[in-house]
Amino acid sequence: MKIKSWEVSDSFWAIVEPLIPKPIRTREKEYKRKVGGGRRPIAPRVVFAGIVYVLRTGIQWKALPKEVFGSSSAIHRYFREWERRGFFQMLWERGLSEYDDMEGIAWQWQAIDGGMYKAPLAQESSGANPTDRGKKRKQTALACGRTWRPVVHRRNRSEQA
Repeated sequence: MKIKSWEVSDSFWAIVEPLIPKPIRTREKEYKRKVGGGRRPIAPRVVFAGIVYVLRTGIQWKALPKEVFGSSSAIHRYFREWERRGFFQMLWERGLSEYDDMEGIAWQWQAIDGGMYKAPLAQESSGANPTDRGKKRKQTALACGRTWRPVVHRRNRSEQA
């Protein structure tokens, strides 16, 4: 049986399950319900499967199939909470460690590639920056020879220019 790329296999779940943060009930917060009251929380495996589904398919959170995963906003809330508590960082480190044990990572050859600067010849080919086009600057004379001047004075707008 072939597993789809967004499905969580039993072997993968065995790795993920111990890393999932446990729910926290703080003593300082006043709760309106008793412990165990209200709706039952979504099972962590279903939550994780929903997160993997969104990340693998690229769909929006609100487009999660409700019949399979339940409330999409609840899945997204778990995602934000788990991210805040470092779950995905731990999962990433665990995966790197496992890959390093299996294949070996050549750490001394790792590099980051990226360019966050303007291309040297871009100014001539693209023209002025589009964000600067609407800004006021020294205006050249109109074709009729008259210089540009605002209709009203800057300081006293009630008088005509």
